[in-house]
Amino acid sequence: MWRLPHPVPGSAHLYKYRLAYIVNGECILRFDNETGKGDHRHLHGREYKYRFQSPEKLLANFQAEVRRLTNEDRNT
Repeated sequence: MWRLPHPVPGSAHLYKYRLAYIVNGECILRFDNETGKGDHRHLHGREYKYRFQSPEKLLANFQAEVRRLTNEDRNT
């Protein structure tokens, strides 16, 4: 995650980010704000809108999702 002088087209804040959880070479989870798409997350190949609130909240949300996915894997 890095701070920019101007928002990425599609986002209203000054941060560019790309956080990924990769297992065995496969991207299971990714939060990013690709130019033109705005803030969103990818989960198991599907894309969902994401409401960016702050860098701290983004990291907390990402870590919570990784924990949830890790626990799901242990329970299957």
